[in-house]
Amino acid sequence: MGASPAVGKAVSVFPWFCSVKSFSVSTQTLQRLPMYLAYLRTLPATESRVSASSIASALNLNDVQVRKDLAAVSSSGRPKVGYPIEVLRDELESFLGYHNVDSAIIVGAGHLGRALLNYGGFKTYGLEILAAFDANEELAGQEGGRILHLSKLSDMCARLHPRIGIITVPAEAAQQVCNLMVKCGIEAIWNFAPVHLRVDEKIFVTNENMAVHLAVISNYLRASMRADKLPNTFD
Repeated sequence: MGASPAVGKAVSVFPWFCSVKSFSVSTQTLQRLPMYLAYLRTLPATESRVSASSIASALNLNDVQVRKDLAAVSSSGRPKVGYPIEVLRDELESFLGYHNVDSAIIVGAGHLGRALLNYGGFKTYGLEILAAFDANEELAGQEGGRILHLSKLSDMCARLHPRIGIITVPAEAAQQVCNLMVKCGIEAIWNFAPVHLRVDEKIFVTNENMAVHLAVISNYLRASMRADKLPNTFD
């Protein structure tokens, strides 16, 4: 890359398929907004309004925090009346950028890359995955022709201008793939490789580190087991 390898904007778990205006709220709020939207989508059509407290109760969250989060993105709420569900849902989708369709490519057509390639739910969030690329020539043409050889990446990027690159290659290949994506015009990278990527400051990187989530789960289970072993002093 021509510029020095500065550390770009990077976060851990982050709904970054969102509009620029989303950065006016905290990362923690952005992480909760998709949860609210997912809950609203489960409500029956017969219900027309919802309160922040009912959302908080359903998701086991603090109702004051939910009110603050919704106030940052919506002006449709009224005291003791709540929010019109359809309007709030539309406000959340708009704020998160789900009304804008962004295209993405995947590099790494192994099990994880294929799973992401075939996941239809991304369209709900305004994301269209164009194709997956891999250095293994034997994989080219698979998945209905949606897996291409890595040598075709620059051509597709030049023609279709995807803005998002998803990395699902082994750690040792991730930085090289990242560099190639940036060279091809990719602006934001969703990195599934367990490695820290170095990019220019203008490139946004979000890391999906499964080891971090596993560590949290393991720590919880160990703490739970220790609590179960504590003597009950009230017996």
